[in-house]
Amino acid sequence: MLDLLPSAAAAVVYPVGRLDFDAEGLLLLTNDGELANRLLHPRYEIPRVYEVEVEGRVAEADLPRWRRGAALDDGLAVPKRVSRLSAGPRSTWLSVTFAEGRYREVKRYCKALGHPVRRLKRVQFGPLRLGDLAPGGHRALTAAERSALDNLRGG
Repeated sequence: MLDLLPSAAAAVVYPVGRLDFDAEGLLLLTNDGELANRLLHPRYEIPRVYEVEVEGRVAEADLPRWRRGAALDDGLAVPKRVSRLSAGPRSTWLSVTFAEGRYREVKRYCKALGHPVRRLKRVQFGPLRLGDLAPGGHRALTAAERSALDNLRGG
């Protein structure tokens, strides 16, 4: 991902968060350490929204169980929100929001509930939305997005 930047710029920026090799979606690059800390530290509870395709059918009636969370080896994982986007005979698309950013949290959470992840896409990180940006694409932040990020850190 840093290969998208000129070599001098790549030396001074770093990714905010991470995406596994088999995940896709929004990833912010910054040279602002204070902002990165604000976005990543669990105490600030910055939401990360994922669209997740899981194996099997998850019915609307199953969602209360998903909203209660799942026990993981590093503690209970409780999403801020879960909704069903669509369901087919072999898989279901969900929107899942977490605010902690724990290691592979979404994948481990879905697996613990009996529905391993087939596809994972981060569509929002705090005030930033992926929109229709294509995989491998990049763009600069808009003035409104920069302002929203400044508001997160109180500046």
